Amino acid sequence: MSEPKNDWRSDLKIGVLKTPYRHFTLIAEGEIVDPSKWEEALQTGSAVMSMKVWATTEEEAFDMIEVIGEQVGFDVTGRVELYNTEPEEPPRQNPHGYDIGFESYVED
Repeated sequence: MSEPKNDWRSDLKIGVLKTPYRHFTLIAEGEIVDPSKWEEALQTGSAVMSMKVWATTEEEAFDMIEVIGEQVGFDVTGRVELYNTEPEEPPRQNPHGYDIGFESYVED
C-alpha cells in the first residue's frame, strides 16, 4: 500500500510546515524588450507580466518582479499590482517566483 501524498497546503495552514515567507501574485505593466530571453513567440512591445512569488515582504515581492522581469527580457515601466493569494506551489528554502506569464497588447 502506498503512502498518502503529503498535503503541504494543510500542513502550512495548521503550522506543521513553517515558512518566513508570504505568498503574493503580482501584475506589472511594462515592455517586452528581449523576447529571446523567455520565449521566441513573444513580441517586443507593451505587455503585462504576471508572477506568483514567495517573499518575505511586499517590498521584496515588488523587487522580485523587477529583477526577474529583467532576467526574462521585461522592463517594468508602469503600475504594479500586488495581491495576497493562496499558493499553488509550496514554499522553498529561499524566496522565489513561479508561474510567470505575459500578455501583449497594443496601445491606442
